[in-house]
Amino acid sequence: MGKHIAAHIVWDWNGTLFHDNDAIIRATNAAFAEIGLDPITLEKYRELYCVPVPRFYERLMGRLPTDSEWLVMDEAFHRHYTLHSVVCGLADGAETLLAGWQEAGRSQSILSMYGHEQLVPLVRRFGIAERFVRVDGRTGPSGGSKAEHMVRHIGELAREGVAPERTVVIGDAADDAVAALHVGARAVLYTGGSHSRASLEGVGAPVVDTLAEAVRTAKELAAAA
Repeated sequence: MGKHIAAHIVWDWNGTLFHDNDAIIRATNAAFAEIGLDPITLEKYRELYCVPVPRFYERLMGRLPTDSEWLVMDEAFHRHYTLHSVVCGLADGAETLLAGWQEAGRSQSILSMYGHEQLVPLVRRFGIAERFVRVDGRTGPSGGSKAEHMVRHIGELAREGVAPERTVVIGDAADDAVAALHVGARAVLYTGGSHSRASLEGVGAPVVDTLAEAVRTAKELAAAA
């Protein structure tokens, strides 16, 4: 199969298409409470958050968590996230943007560090699964970086004729840009999720405040490839 001429978007899920900031901060503070750490605000979270996640905890604790602390916090985070995320919805305008991109004859996919078994039903519940050629969540242990998962995702897309150089990753974290660079793709970073604008601007990718702007920028980047 020949490579697609049209641009392809790889969407991040948490904090990008799925507006779950409230669930994230509630779950984070529940995890902190398990080992006696004080709660933090969303603003502080967005200033310090990074991946791999143990490095984020190191910024707060002044040291890496022990293996036992990590297991306790990781379990607590996911348990409380599941509880609080049920009331979260898609980001403003996401459904319209996804429909418009597909109807223009372009392809798109999701790559998330959220567990695959939880991600796929959630995407289906929002009625948007048919917008994507692939939906891939994390299948291994939590706490890693996105780059290794992006290699597999891009490899599967290549079998569908998607060219990495015409692919743009849209996400809310510096790790999304790192993962895109790792496979020869571009990235656009969105300020509505887990990172502040200040923490994103040092990565070298375009930084935008709305998903509509992210899509416009992705189109321009792919066209220039």
